Amino acid sequence: MRSGLAQFSGRAITFFARAVTAVRPVWQGLDPGQVRQRIYFANHASHGDFILIWAVLPPRQQQATRPVAGADYWQKGRLRSFIGQDVFNALLIQRNNGQTTTGPVDLMAEALDAGASLIVFPEGTRNQTDEALLPLKSGLYHLARQRPQVDLVPVWIENLNRVLPKGALIPVPLMCKVIFGAALHVAPDEAKDDFLNRARAALLSLKPQPEAT
Repeated sequence: MRSGLAQFSGRAITFFARAVTAVRPVWQGLDPGQVRQRIYFANHASHGDFILIWAVLPPRQQQATRPVAGADYWQKGRLRSFIGQDVFNALLIQRNNGQTTTGPVDLMAEALDAGASLIVFPEGTRNQTDEALLPLKSGLYHLARQRPQVDLVPVWIENLNRVLPKGALIPVPLMCKVIFGAALHVAPDEAKDDFLNRARAALLSLKPQPEAT
């Protein structure tokens, strides 16, 4: 149960995110009102990515959804720790595997078994390249294999990297979209590379195309 301060802070951060980005959710092939356990997997360009996804989820799904994030960033300082752990109940992963006896996929599976939905970023790091999307890490495949009943929902976040570029302290007001695609599941005999290519293609298919001039 989150404290009163954490709940208030969550509402304030959500309000601020919506005010700065005028974020608009777009539901493609997914019913936003349907309550199901999901793994939302998204492109990753900013530390604010999970906040924007969380902010546009319907209230019942919002309360059940935990972002998966790097412990090295979200445990650095009291404010970040409060936001990551107390406000958003993030599942914090030690990216140096030598510091934990339980692997990231097993930790995520345990969170799913406890009833949570998850927000994950399968590129593994923020994309600071000119490529639209980095290759996806194998963890998404192994998690899908371990919990095949859970919906995997591709999510494309548009424009947030321009709102909060790397190193910026003050966000630039720009309109953002969070685009949700149809749910995926790993096929029983699907190879790892085939699944990851299919998941990556599902993400890229949600990316808005430039308007013709």
